[in-house]
Amino acid sequence: MAPSHVLKCCQKVLAWVPVAFIALVVAWSYYAYVVELCVFTISSTAEKVVYLVIFHLSFVMFVWSYGKTIFTSPASPSNEFCLSKADKEQYEKEERPESQQEILRRAAKDLPIYTTTASRAIRYCDRCQLIKPDRCHHCSACDICVLKMDHHCPWVNNCVGFSNYKFFLLFLMYSLLYCLFVAATVLQYFIKFWTNELPDTHAKFHVLFLFFVAAMFFISILSLFSYHCWLVGKNRSTIETFRAPTFRNGPDKNGFSLGCSKNLREVFGDEKKYWLLPIFTSSGANQPFPTRPLSESQNRLLASDSQWVESGPEDESVKSGTKKHIIVSLES
Repeated sequence: MAPSHVLKCCQKVLAWVPVAFIALVVAWSYYAYVVELCVFTISSTAEKVVYLVIFHLSFVMFVWSYGKTIFTSPASPSNEFCLSKADKEQYEKEERPESQQEILRRAAKDLPIYTTTASRAIRYCDRCQLIKPDRCHHCSACDICVLKMDHHCPWVNNCVGFSNYKFFLLFLMYSLLYCLFVAATVLQYFIKFWTNELPDTHAKFHVLFLFFVAAMFFISILSLFSYHCWLVGKNRSTIETFRAPTFRNGPDKNGFSLGCSKNLREVFGDEKKYWLLPIFTSSGANQPFPTRPLSESQNRLLASDSQWVESGPEDESVKSGTKKHIIVSLES
């Protein structure tokens, strides 16, 4: 037990290394831009003031969204998705998968669940001992089930899911703006470095590396941000992109899509004035089971009776829909 405990502690410490690396780079960039560039290199007072104001605005929004992504706890399923004590004991005693599925099917008959495994079995997490809501997945790094899980990001040492996906997107966006502004304003001094027009001080090396680092991060983050913008437009997670969710009538990669406009509101909320602020505004945050209409694709998949079909173990079906919005019906 002791070696295992030490190993887990070491893993937890090492998991913060990427975050510490980003923090160090950001801290250096702040010093290099504010002190070495604006104070020691730029001679025009007006230029200094404009650069410093815009820089600090982008810096604050970047740090704010990054911090919210890191320190927002992943949303987990509510207690209603846990088996009762009697069902749990019976489930653990059963050795046959068919009998276990029968227990899960009975426990899930009144839950807002519309997807199954690829083999049409009810999704159950043995580790957390709960029936998985739609779009919920178990994260091995966090060792919990995460609602609307997208991926586990080592750069924030956290799962990206329902509770912090908006913060993650804003972090990427403000990172891009931060890097773009730094690279664009440093460019003229970067050129002066190569033409020997800069004063021969240690500041010019900060200017040189500041441009390279900003440009490098901008290029790498741009592709990731573009990919996640595409995911938001389709209302998919990274996991669902590689493995389409299975509904009553089979897999459907667009099963959760409500159209681009509604898909945006699912992540950013209904009030556009809060879209660019790192505060939680996801649609359905205050109502566990929203009742907005489904897309045509979802109606085809889910519209029928609202009971679990009691078929044999080889053909477990899923709970059909009652035209209830399912994107965030799990969050409570």
